[in-house]
Amino acid sequence: MTTRPVGPRLTALQRTDPNPSIMGTTCPIIRLLVSVGLPDIRGREEILKVYSKTKKLDKEVSLSVIAMRTPGFSGADLANLMNEAAILAGRRGQEKITPKEIDDSIDRIAAGMEGTKMIDGKSKAIVAYHEVGHAVCATLTEGHDPVQKVTLIPRGQARGLTWFLQGEDPTLVSKQQLFARVVGGLGGRAAEDVIFGEPEITTGAAGDLQQITQIARQMVTMFGMSEIGPWALTDPATMQSDVVLRMLARSSMSEKLAKEIDQCVKKIIDNAYQIAKNHVRNNREAIDKLVDVLLDKETLTGDEFRAILSEYTHQPLETEDRVRIKDLISV
Repeated sequence: MTTRPVGPRLTALQRTDPNPSIMGTTCPIIRLLVSVGLPDIRGREEILKVYSKTKKLDKEVSLSVIAMRTPGFSGADLANLMNEAAILAGRRGQEKITPKEIDDSIDRIAAGMEGTKMIDGKSKAIVAYHEVGHAVCATLTEGHDPVQKVTLIPRGQARGLTWFLQGEDPTLVSKQQLFARVVGGLGGRAAEDVIFGEPEITTGAAGDLQQITQIARQMVTMFGMSEIGPWALTDPATMQSDVVLRMLARSSMSEKLAKEIDQCVKKIIDNAYQIAKNHVRNNREAIDKLVDVLLDKETLTGDEFRAILSEYTHQPLETEDRVRIKDLISV
């Protein structure tokens, strides 16, 4: 599983005196750390305009859409994106960069190099059900971001990927949205469990479990979204780089409170897992169909996914193109 960096970057700046020799010694270097925040959607579009000036773009390529799809990308990432797209277009014998090159370049930067495709067999089928499980459980859970793409093309350590589109303001997330992400994150494991049986569940959900556990724990300890109440239960000292300070901060929490936190986290995850398994059980026919098509095509766009799913459900399915989520769920 790959996630985009969301924190500010630190850039080291150096300054030396123009006169290199003072009292027979070299003037000391002054190092200053300056916090450089990541650009917002308008900033990304302006950066893309700069780096696309020397590129030939197909008329279907929209810089505003690229900006919407690249939250968490730095200026260097966006420059790399346009250069990578130009290289891909050249390799494919094209005079202009098309949306396909842009899409492939975003995938490469966010998730890594394309790996060797899986051969047909049980493992590929498990990965297909896993990814479709993510997409279906997310789509049928109110508050979740819509699917942007489901693919069996391996990238980095991921054998398959499910991408989602993010809302207009990714910095303000509701309790409903966070819980929906937990449900969607457990969709892959739920599909393996329900379809293949508990003895056949795989290690493919390891990254998913880390991600949804982190979300659930943040809901309890940082955002006050549990039965414990609106408390901030995270001691700032636990964020220190000093190991001793972190240990002291943890030991200052009472055993009773630590137990209550663990119970609340477990309850959120258990409830979400039951919802995910019910989605899989209640939509088995749709999931089977989606898996068949995915195994044949290897990649489904969000609209293709929703078109197939809509044939089996009466729930309205959103199809608008919104901002892509920066952390991905993968197997």
